[in-house]
Amino acid sequence: MVIDLLLASGLLLSTASQLRPTSLPLGPGEILILAWVFLAAGRELARLGPPMTPPLTILLIFWAAFAVAQSLGTMTGYLIGDVHDRGLLLHNVMAYTLLTIVSSLIVVGPDAGPRLHRMTWMVASLGAVFLLLQAAHGYGVIDIPAVDPWYWNTRFRGWSTNANQLALLCAVLTLLSLHLAEVATRTVERIAAVACGGVAIWVGRLTLSDSFALVLVCSVPIFVVLKLRSWVGEAKPSFRPALAWLVILALPAAVMATVPLVNTIKAEARDVAREMARGEEADTERSASLRFTIWGAAIERGLASGLMGLGPAPHIASPFPVVLGSRSAEALKYSDQPKPGFLPNFEAHNTLLDLFTQSGLLGILSVAGLGAVLLAGTWAARLDGLTTLIFGLAIFSVFHFIIRHPIFWFAVAVCLVAGDAARHQAIPRKSD
Repeated sequence: MVIDLLLASGLLLSTASQLRPTSLPLGPGEILILAWVFLAAGRELARLGPPMTPPLTILLIFWAAFAVAQSLGTMTGYLIGDVHDRGLLLHNVMAYTLLTIVSSLIVVGPDAGPRLHRMTWMVASLGAVFLLLQAAHGYGVIDIPAVDPWYWNTRFRGWSTNANQLALLCAVLTLLSLHLAEVATRTVERIAAVACGGVAIWVGRLTLSDSFALVLVCSVPIFVVLKLRSWVGEAKPSFRPALAWLVILALPAAVMATVPLVNTIKAEARDVAREMARGEEADTERSASLRFTIWGAAIERGLASGLMGLGPAPHIASPFPVVLGSRSAEALKYSDQPKPGFLPNFEAHNTLLDLFTQSGLLGILSVAGLGAVLLAGTWAARLDGLTTLIFGLAIFSVFHFIIRHPIFWFAVAVCLVAGDAARHQAIPRKSD
């Protein structure tokens, strides 16, 4: 229990990068995760090594392929004379190595199913407390010197360096809470899970993250469709399959009935989209233009490497002149993006494109293959909350490079283990 608490606390604090001392390369989250690694590794050595379970096998195959892809990219960059920041390359190598160890240790052991289920409750409940403390700091209830919880004076970032780090944490906590509410066997557990998810949604909206808003909006219909699929596929006749078929059959008529309201809905949706955007409509358009410029540069760098990548480091020149032309002085004051320099130090802020520049086509295929395995497992086990989580992470990854975050790999481990455990009935669950 204490070991699990260490990991849960470390995962949450790993996003609190403002709490990291400037003189040290590690913060409280990383220190707790490293402490958990030593304890968990010692536990496995004491029982003469972990058994090769399907989740562990899948992760080891992925990380082996990923390491080969990154190594080939590094050699390609060396052969073509690519210039990169060696400090950032070393940082990425250390991060990927730590994530390999952490993700593998999470899924080991014959009791991985119940243990991960218990840890998911820890992460969701402690996460709600963690977010409430940050919100209390943001609204002046508590004070932490040298930590600014607001970004650009409008976006809430809590104890993270930027608001998108906190938004990713909120997205994962929201969908993990949805999973816990779905598989809960008692009403009190379901209420607790919904409450944890509600806190994550509230704080996530404070970040004004477009990505979080998009994940939230898309997750609702995805989960509803998945639940309809699960109810319709039940073997025993019941009221729910009949209701599901009724909804499916009535859908065309409902669409026809709402056609006259399309213009009104469109106008309201435009207002909501403007509200969720960062700043004014013109700022959003300039931000989109900048993003497409960066994505184009990432594609060019990946193609220039012959689809092999250039190694685990940023490979895009900082588009600072574009930033200067598209952001106000006040916005630049709060910007934490890399400053212009001789060496490329900018990323595409798109997981697949960043992998394309680092590890080429093989890196993209390895991550896409892992995603397909995750989706196949949760789909077959009818774990609709976790399937929604996978889709949510995929949506978030379009606008951010998320595979270096420990909370992402915890979500991956939960999907792998829960899918495998549900097929073996290791975790008690109800279909409603």
